[in-house]
Amino acid sequence: MTSFNKVILLGNLTRDPEVKNTPSGATVASFGLAINRKYKQGEETKEEVSFFDIVVFGKQANNCSQYLHKGDPVMIDGRLQQRRWDDKESGQKRSKIDVVAESVKFMPKRGSNVVATGGGQQQEHEFEPSAGDHEIPF
Repeated sequence: MTSFNKVILLGNLTRDPEVKNTPSGATVASFGLAINRKYKQGEETKEEVSFFDIVVFGKQANNCSQYLHKGDPVMIDGRLQQRRWDDKESGQKRSKIDVVAESVKFMPKRGSNVVATGGGQQQEHEFEPSAGDHEIPF
């Protein structure tokens, strides 16, 4: 059977990217991503937050560490990866699932009125979410 592993996330960084190099010299950046979800339960609007650990490799890792900071919005396109290890203190097997980013898109900050265009020029735009942006219409 064929497998498929794809995830797309849009959220805000919970911490500045941390950069390391692997023994082979590859650059790796990691950061946390918070994703808010609003929903209605009866007449009450509720909100829940999910937290994910993101791992980025190569040139994108350098770009993330240089340009992203805690609170910045990003869109992640990537895959899930499970890591397994033996806990040295307890001797128990442990595992963790990370999101390995294949692409990271820097999103405009809320209230930002400048958007970069392909020609290196900047255009002013109001970035205000509409009232229905936080709810999916189906």
